[in-house]
Amino acid sequence: MKIGGAGMLAACWGGWAARVSAGVPALPQALSGQDIELRVAHRMLRIDGHETHAIGINGGIPGPLLRLREGQDVRLTVVNDLPGEDTSIHWHGLLVPFQMDGVPGISFPGIKAGSRFTYQFPLRQSGTYWYHSHSGLQEQMGHYGPIVIDPAGADPISSDREHVVVLSDHSAMHPHTIFKKLKQQGGYFNYQKQTLAGQIAGRDQKSADRLEWGKMRMDPTDISDVTGSTYRFLINGQTARDNWTGLFRPGERVRLRFVNASAMTIFNVRIPGLSMMVVAADGLPVKPVQVDEFQIANAETYDVIVTPADDRAYGLVAEAIDRSGMAFATLAPRPGMVAVAPPLRARPLATMKDMGMDMAGMDPDMMDMSSMHMGMRDQRNAPALPLGPGVQTISPMPADRTGEPGQGLANAGHKVLVYSDLVALEANPDTRPPGRTIEIHLTGNMERYMWAFDGKKLSEVGEPIPFTAGERVRIVLINDTMMNHPIHLHGHFFELATDKGDHAPRKHTVNVQPGSTVTFDLTADAIGDWAFHCHMLYHMHAGMMRVVSVRPAVSA
Repeated sequence: MKIGGAGMLAACWGGWAARVSAGVPALPQALSGQDIELRVAHRMLRIDGHETHAIGINGGIPGPLLRLREGQDVRLTVVNDLPGEDTSIHWHGLLVPFQMDGVPGISFPGIKAGSRFTYQFPLRQSGTYWYHSHSGLQEQMGHYGPIVIDPAGADPISSDREHVVVLSDHSAMHPHTIFKKLKQQGGYFNYQKQTLAGQIAGRDQKSADRLEWGKMRMDPTDISDVTGSTYRFLINGQTARDNWTGLFRPGERVRLRFVNASAMTIFNVRIPGLSMMVVAADGLPVKPVQVDEFQIANAETYDVIVTPADDRAYGLVAEAIDRSGMAFATLAPRPGMVAVAPPLRARPLATMKDMGMDMAGMDPDMMDMSSMHMGMRDQRNAPALPLGPGVQTISPMPADRTGEPGQGLANAGHKVLVYSDLVALEANPDTRPPGRTIEIHLTGNMERYMWAFDGKKLSEVGEPIPFTAGERVRIVLINDTMMNHPIHLHGHFFELATDKGDHAPRKHTVNVQPGSTVTFDLTADAIGDWAFHCHMLYHMHAGMMRVVSVRPAVSA
């Protein structure tokens, strides 16, 4: 069956446009089959009655759900209707030949305005994934959509019904303007700075602590680069006023497939009154974990099972990590029901631990905070790092925080998912010990908005990171900054180095908390050149990206 022909495309696009113009929330139709056409074009996105410029796929934001099946071959033809502008699509988390990976300048030239490109590859996996542009800052403007790949055999995750939940952030401000303002002032969008009133109320630091942080030219309220001051937070392209509703019958097992397609926002997800069973991470099944809340970083996916027993509406809350806003929707037994959104919780403050300083175990001679700004780079032996303006700090005592909840959730008062909770449902395919270790520092300067790996942005690095096909490599990521960095490696899954042995969780994206380390092992089993980058869009745009090159072994 061929899906995506001109007739069906026109009907889908025209119908979507008509419903949007009438102010009725709508979602693009799911597409399936072996041949699918996706058209990328400028669109106006209506948010709470106001129109803003955006980029849609087949007329929709997000783009259509691609419903595919493991084992099939798929041909995805992307038509670029953006005047004078290249585009691309990267199939996030999919194991594809590198020529089909969709990263301009690394795996292919990009798709010129007015032209088309056909991606063709076999589907070697199942689960929840997504797709997005890797050209410029188009992802911020709405160029993204979800993918669900059904397993070739029986699904190990049973449910009575399911809903795809795409989280995102959108701004009426053009993304290049956002980036320019960040370069001019790193905390430009932070409207939640500390105040005297907050100090009196006990929400903010005491004057002495604020003075010490000021000496380091650091702001503990600087949790997110871009905030609710300019963003609207969306679920499936809609705000709370639109009331996107996922239906259920009381007693059903409902599978929610969460995708964080945001450009810059980490979300904390919860459903007040319902516990969630996490059953998949980044598309791959995990042993069920019962939680009340989970943090989902940019580009991650989580599948959860909920079993609502009561005949009532439940609120689906996706709160921005800095608590500057939330995306909100409803789970309900009938259309038209509206859940009540909870108030935003108090915004978090960064701590000394977020600087990579465990004060409980720190030498007294290192306690002078005023010397920990530029001087802290001398507290660790990191001779490979250039000590230029792009390396503002080096964490003196970075710790493995994969057993800790995400920033701001330590005192949530209920069970929050942590990476160390995740256990792969099936044994890892390669359990060989790594043959070598690569240490990579995540570096930055928030004041100048400079981001890089090992102090060098992509344009300053001549050679890719080399791998030999089939080798096992251990990667140690050290976050020398006070910001979260969700790191994504194209073309591969990797195993988080936990105590789960041959059932270590396998992921393609991992969030490295401020001042922390994350260690993972990978098998370089995909020959080609692959992007390796932070999935905070403006961090990547500023240079926090490298190329990984996997080459066949050379015979002696």
